[in-house]
Amino acid sequence: MKHALLIAAACLLALLSTIGASLSYPILPPLFAAGAENGLNQFLGLPPKLLFGVALMVNPLGLLIGSAVLGSMSDRYGRRPVLLATGLGAALGHAATALAMLAESYPLFIVARFATGLLEGNGAVARAMLAERLDGPLRLRALGWLNGAFHLGWLAGPLLGGVTVGFGVTVPFWIAAVAMLCVALLVACVLPRDAGQPGADSWWQVARERHALNLVRHPELRKLFVLHLAMMCGVTAFYEFYPLWLVEIAHYDAQSIAAANVGLCGVMTVAAVMAGRSAETAPMRRAGCHALALACAVGLLGVGQLWIGLAGIVLFGIPNAFYSATVQHWAAGRFGAHGQGAVMGLLSTTFCVANILMALAGSVLTLADTRLILVLGAALAAWSGWNWLAWGKQALPPTSGMAPAPTE
Repeated sequence: MKHALLIAAACLLALLSTIGASLSYPILPPLFAAGAENGLNQFLGLPPKLLFGVALMVNPLGLLIGSAVLGSMSDRYGRRPVLLATGLGAALGHAATALAMLAESYPLFIVARFATGLLEGNGAVARAMLAERLDGPLRLRALGWLNGAFHLGWLAGPLLGGVTVGFGVTVPFWIAAVAMLCVALLVACVLPRDAGQPGADSWWQVARERHALNLVRHPELRKLFVLHLAMMCGVTAFYEFYPLWLVEIAHYDAQSIAAANVGLCGVMTVAAVMAGRSAETAPMRRAGCHALALACAVGLLGVGQLWIGLAGIVLFGIPNAFYSATVQHWAAGRFGAHGQGAVMGLLSTTFCVANILMALAGSVLTLADTRLILVLGAALAAWSGWNWLAWGKQALPPTSGMAPAPTE
């Protein structure tokens, strides 16, 4: 019963957090690319697509910093206080975003998006909490359910945003602020108190000296970082630019983008729940196969045909969900001696680095053709898949001080 309550609380926390973060998802592409001039897409006379790329980049830049330090800080100070503080801060960030849109202030919008991303880098903390308190098949299932909750939030959030934007462009952001306040209330009422690790280090010392990227000093973790980064470049190229692809190919508005997202996230949520089942195939081999399948799905958008691309959008969710559950469970078992918060933080940080890289690349490539960034993402995911398979064949032994690779 104790484990069931912990898993349920973590999943509800993930659901509310992702709804808050993703409400704005179908709103930004039409705001910058639909042709109507406003203070946000006419800043300093720069091209709207370039402004859109920067707006995409700053939120993951905040996520990058937050993911790199929040997981390690939760190892030091405890999961509960870190989740509580970030939930309250993210609520303020969404409120500031709404005010920036009312004022049509692009600089304030960018600052608010950055601050919100910084505080929403707490997904690693929730994953670390489950990885730390659970083990074996239960941990695999729990991480699958947690990922399913995140994916369900990506379904419900954009759908709710597409519906509520008709009442005003800032309404979704006020709803996001309320959702994050609910997250903070949930943390305060449900999550158990934890003491963290003893020590006299200040929070600044912890952030500076124990951030997740320190783990790349270890050879195996460095290899994990490189392969996961390439895979996440494929994932983030898809996430960031398939809405723009829909605007250009089919002239979709915010509501239509939200509807397409329903199919994607619905499939991904079901797949994430199924991904929690044990499998006999070696984890690295499974990760490689899922990465190759995802590359094929993203590559379908490069064809430029609407219905083929829509098939790729929906199918994308299956390999993405299975890859995430496989790699998180494997990394928790193999590298847990370094601290679950730091390990899960490294995976989340890698995703954020990929977001930034693809946003920068896309802001340039989309000036020529939006399909170019999608094809690049597919190629990087395919490279990752082949190298995951090669790594699995090598069957590297775990390094000193690390737990042995889990058998499933």
